[in-house]
This record gives sequence, structure tokens and C-alpha cells, in this order.
Amino acid sequence: MRRSDRLFDIIQRLRTASRPTTAAALAEGLEVTPRTVYRDIATLQARRVPIEGAAGVGYVLRKGFDLPPLMFTIDEVEAIAVGARLVRRLRDPKLQEAADSVLAKVAVVVPERLRQHIADAPMYVSPGMAAEAEGADLAEVRAAIRDSAKLYISYADEQGRRTNRVIWPIAMAYYVDATLVGAWCELRGDYRNFRVERIQSSKVLDEHFDQHGGRLFREWSALPKEKPAL
Repeated sequence: MRRSDRLFDIIQRLRTASRPTTAAALAEGLEVTPRTVYRDIATLQARRVPIEGAAGVGYVLRKGFDLPPLMFTIDEVEAIAVGARLVRRLRDPKLQEAADSVLAKVAVVVPERLRQHIADAPMYVSPGMAAEAEGADLAEVRAAIRDSAKLYISYADEQGRRTNRVIWPIAMAYYVDATLVGAWCELRGDYRNFRVERIQSSKVLDEHFDQHGGRLFREWSALPKEKPAL
């Protein structure tokens, strides 16, 4: 969790608490250490957020404090609503949950007159044609990309021929009719794109690779993208 998100969550938790909340309780909910919470509380207090209390006793948010409403235009709100609906095309349950969570958070903080444009935006987004991944957990693949962790995959090509490979996952590529994992393939010694529905199984390895300051992603991005290269 980014620190800005954690600071927001601390305010939200204190806002809804019926009694003083200890740093230990906040730390458990945020999956950080109490020391981190103490630093975050000090940061919020320095920014004039009216949090009162002390270590070992608990913290409360003074009544009457609220986060300022986010100032979105109608077009910006509808862009958020359409973007969240487009995520459904990706066939990634965890990413869909995250998109729904974003909508819920935005709906809480925008002015009342804009809320209906989030929940009931008069727009239809088709479900797309991308096949669903069965042998790979896409949330796990995305985590491997973030962590620069190698993946061991069993992959079937267009003719059904299976190979076992170790790949360095670099990026996800989303097309209307296909979802790909862009990677460096140790077997081929080159960049390859793997259709997620053809990955028969995948496992995150303990071994990591060097992103070389983003060079791998830049080189992969420079490859033709007009259509999936399979």
C-alpha cells in the first residue's frame, strides 16, 4: 500500500471508530508495524488533521473534521465510471474488485450531485472477447511483474505443442480479444508474448531478475503492437 493511501485509510478508520483506536489495532488492519502508524499519525497531525491521543492510549479524530470533496467535472466522473466497467473485460477478478473499490471510494468523497453519475452512468461497455485464464492466476502474475519475480510456466502454442519455460514477466498487454503476458523467455533468449488462456500452469519462483532501470520494459514496448505477436 502506498503511504498516501495508508494516510487516507487511517483517517477513514478513525472517522468511523466509536472509541479511541490504538496504534496496534491500526497497524494490524493496515498490515504495517505500530512504529509506522506512529510516524503516519505524526505526519497527519503536522498537516493539521485534528487527531488527538497518545501512544498506548489510542487516537481519535476530532468531531467535525472531514476530507474535502474531490472536485471532478461530469466528464471526469463518467471517465472513471467507464474505466471501471472496461476493467471487466480483462477477466481478472482481483482487478475487478479493485475497480469496484475505487468507485466506492470516489462515491463517498464526491459531492452528492455527482454520485449518481458514478453508480448509474448511462453508458454501456461490451464484455469483450478475451478468453479467461485458467492455468494462471492473473493477480499472481501482476504481482510477479511488480516484484521482478521469475515465473515457471507450462505453455501450449497455437498447434497445441506444450513447452515448459522460465520467463521474466515484464508487462500485461490487454487487447479486446486477448490478454497477453509480455516477457523475456529464457528458453528462446528473446522477448515473447504469452496468451493467458494458453498458459496451462504457472508458478512464481524464488529467483528474481534485474529490470535494468526499466530497460526491459522499454525494449518490449518498442516491439510492434499492432496485433498480438504469438
